[in-house]
This record gives sequence, C-alpha cells and structure tokens, in this order.
Amino acid sequence: MSLSASPSATFQASSASRDGSRWQRGGTTGTSAAKHLKPFATEDIKILLLENVNKTGRDILEAQGYQVDFLKTSLPEDELIQRIRDVHVIGIRSKTQLTARVLREAKNLIVVGCFCIGTNQVDTQYAAKHGIAVFNSPFSNSRSVAELVIGEIIALARQLGDRSNELHRGTWNKVSNGCWEIRGKTLGIIGYGHIGSQLSVLAEAMGMTVMFYDAVNLMALGTAKQVPTLDNLLQGADFVTCHVPELPETHNMIGRDQFDQMKMGSYLINASRGSVIDIPALIDAMRSGRLAGAALDVYPAEPGGNGDYFTNELNYWAEDLRSLRNIILTPHIGGSTEEAQSAIGVEVSEALVRYVNEGATLGAVNMPEVNLRSLTMDEPNHVRVIYIHHNVPGVLRKVNEVLGDHNVDKQMTDSRGDVAYLMADISDVNASKIKDLYQNLEDLSSRIMTRVLY
Repeated sequence: MSLSASPSATFQASSASRDGSRWQRGGTTGTSAAKHLKPFATEDIKILLLENVNKTGRDILEAQGYQVDFLKTSLPEDELIQRIRDVHVIGIRSKTQLTARVLREAKNLIVVGCFCIGTNQVDTQYAAKHGIAVFNSPFSNSRSVAELVIGEIIALARQLGDRSNELHRGTWNKVSNGCWEIRGKTLGIIGYGHIGSQLSVLAEAMGMTVMFYDAVNLMALGTAKQVPTLDNLLQGADFVTCHVPELPETHNMIGRDQFDQMKMGSYLINASRGSVIDIPALIDAMRSGRLAGAALDVYPAEPGGNGDYFTNELNYWAEDLRSLRNIILTPHIGGSTEEAQSAIGVEVSEALVRYVNEGATLGAVNMPEVNLRSLTMDEPNHVRVIYIHHNVPGVLRKVNEVLGDHNVDKQMTDSRGDVAYLMADISDVNASKIKDLYQNLEDLSSRIMTRVLY
C-alpha cells in the first residue's frame, strides 16, 4: 500500500528496515520485535547536510536509505533557499543561518539538526510555529571545550603565546616576570552547566579553587562554591571563564563595569558566545593592565568560511584586538576535536532518525518532548498519528472527536508556548480509514502539521 511520498501528507505502509534492526527508544512489551514505522519510502527522504557534518552522522542517515546530499561548506542565503526547497531534513553546524526567510521557502522541511550545541543560528520560534522540530547536541562536545579552557588558563598564566611568537620570529626571551602557576589560584566559572561543571572538576584536579555563578541554584561538584552575584565572582577570581547561552540577558554580560570589578592582573576566557563580551571594553582592560591576558574562541561576527577574513571589515576592532599581547585568539574551535564531532554526529543523527521514523521529540529545543513506546510486530494494523497544532482552547475536544471513531491504544500530548504536540497510536486501521483520519485532522483550524506513520 503506497499512498503518498510527501512528508507533510504521509500515509505509506512501512517497508522493512534495510538492515533488519534500528536503534530505538521507548521499549516494547514482552519479547515482540519493534515495528519499524516509516512515514514514507526511505529512498524518498531528502536530506541536506552542510558544513562538513561528521561521517558518523552521515553513515547513520544513509543506512536508513535516505537521500543524503553532503557539502563541506555553508551556503549564502539565496543559494540556501534554492537548495532547501525540496528537502525534508537539513543538518547544519554554527555558520548556516536558517532565518525565517529561508525557512519560509522550505515547504517540505519537517526537522532541523544542529550538529553543535548552539541553536541561535536557527529561528526556532518560526520553525516551531510551522511544525519544524529543531534538535541539537547539548552534551557531546562539553569535554573538548573544558579541556581547551584548561589549556588556555595554563597558556595565559605562562604567556606561552607570546613566547612562542617571539621564538618563531627568532627572538629568545626567557622571562619569569608575570608568569604564574595555576595551583592555588581561583577560577570563576560563569554558567555551571555541562561545560562549566566539567571544567570545575578539571580545575580542582590542577589545584585551583573554584567558584561559580549561575542564574539558578545548582549542586556544586567537589569543593566548588556557588556565589550569589556576578560581582562576587568577578571580585574574587584570578581567572574568569564564560559558559552561558546567547540570550538578551547575556548580551555584553561582561562590559566596562564588570571589568572594573575584576582583580588587577586577572584573566578572562570566553568560549561561549561572541555577544557575551564587550570586545572594545576588553581591549581597554588589556591596555590598562586590568587584564593580564585573555582567550577568545567566539566573536560577535564570524567569517562564513576559512580564509583571511578576521579583519576590521568583519569587526571594526579586529586589528586592535590582534595587536594585544598575551591574548589567545582561536576560530571557534572549542568543540572541534575528532571525539566531539564523532559523538555529535551520532547524537544528532539518531535524534533525526527517531523524529522522522517515530515522531519522538525527545531532545527537541523548540517542541514539547513527547514519546510513546514503540509499536511491535504483533500490532500490524496500527498507525501513529502526530498532530502539531496551535495551543488554543478546545483543540483536544475537536481532535478527540476525530480520533473517537477509532480504537486509540495510547495517546500523549504536551504544549510549549503557542505550539502543542499530540501523538496517538490507533489500532485496526486500513488504507481508507487512514486517509479519512488524516484529512479530518488536516481540516481542523488549529492544524500546523499532520503526520501519519504507518
């Protein structure tokens, strides 16, 4: 039975998995094998992967039989619009900008995979309001970023960047003035999440005292202590490192007033988001001696590709920043290790497969998290209905009027802001019933997107 090949109007019977097995979540009852739900013929799924997504992720998607188009670079907006129009899934990293203008043209798109931590490059609100789920990888590169920061703390304390540059130029400059051990120094961590907490453990192992500031009360690891205000942290830390998301509240979080609160001769590290630090204020703090060193891995504006682009044309202060001593400038490589990119490829690709094949939104950043246990091979005439809708009064009554003519085995719904997500498994269905069910849901005024997985 093959009734549709469209991801936004799908009724097709699932074909057998090509390898006979697929990673799943949700469990099954008894010893019955999981039924492999597919919304349409797998060879019809079109996926566009940009920015050199790791091979581990590509392999997972290709093993499903999807059509995977892979590019090593990001695309300019106009070219991206042309390429995204007929794809069902797009995978990106940090440079590709999925604006409302781009997403508006993506008529077949059902899901976005961000193969990185951040999702600020995607208009997630627009995506949610149009039924497009967005997934990211919040955990997989945490260790890589934490290790980079530890390395930068040591490099700044010993002025390794300057000594290396001098010797590359042929200058032997053996000095100890202003060089320190990090043992016994105090590290202040702003944002005690996945990265900040791992960094806390590594820093303590190096003999540092750790304090942290976070917007919520959190359990400290080891002997780290949470301080009540940002000023408390800035006044007490020898090294300050930022690990916060890009939010209106974190824009220029560290500016002139905050630099004035820091110890004379302290150090600042930012491997979070480029908007968190007021860079001109940092330049002044370095020149005045308030800061003895700094390390930046992220910037307010970053080039779209590799090349000689970090100039005043990109950021008007770039050449002043580059002229400073004891400052480490890296091109957004915090998570750029083989281990992290491999793990990110697996984590995000598996989330995409679960969403496409099963409708599970576990881990979505812009949708309610909804999941049902897998159907089994003992349930051959079942269908999974997914109804993404506007979160307005009276919707569930109307949806249940449609579903009420059928045997609903299980159902779950949740809402997030203006968008709600309903998933239901229905038994004893045939092709004509599926068509009627789909059309009745499509006709509801609350509809954002209807999917039927059979």
